[in-house]
Amino acid sequence: MAKLLATNGVSVTIVLTPLNAARFNTLIDQAKALHLKIQFHLLPFPSAEAGLPEECENMYTLPSPQYQQSFFAASNMLKEPLKKWLSELETLPTCIVSDICLPCTTNTASKFKILRVVFRGISCFSVLCSHNISHSKVHESVTSMSKPFVMPNFPDTIEFTNAQLPEAMN
Repeated sequence: MAKLLATNGVSVTIVLTPLNAARFNTLIDQAKALHLKIQFHLLPFPSAEAGLPEECENMYTLPSPQYQQSFFAASNMLKEPLKKWLSELETLPTCIVSDICLPCTTNTASKFKILRVVFRGISCFSVLCSHNISHSKVHESVTSMSKPFVMPNFPDTIEFTNAQLPEAMN
């Protein structure tokens, strides 16, 4: 998305933490080689301050679901460093592309009158499945973790088991 925007002349800043940036080295190298108006700003992730093990900078690196609340607390701690960095810029970026797990960019972008585009890493299919299951509660009537149930409100028959659902839904 950032490449598409930058190819059309938009100045974009992608706000990342160091470990997450390492996952995007190819994109960063391509953007530099193509002289695109994409900036990459790294914010140190406050893992230790939030009670997380070191090198836990995204949901995939959490050792267990019990750390999710601490992860979101750490994500919210990025607000002040982000505001400080933006206030020091001579020219503000046109757009901030940030992960949905960085909600601190919402108010910050609004404060600085910068467009914010959210990157949501999970697919629309899984978001719709989660929504349909949560609202219909179809999984609650199934007594076995391995017995399939039919996903409601889909044109085709799609089956899941409770064992396949996220722990928070069971």
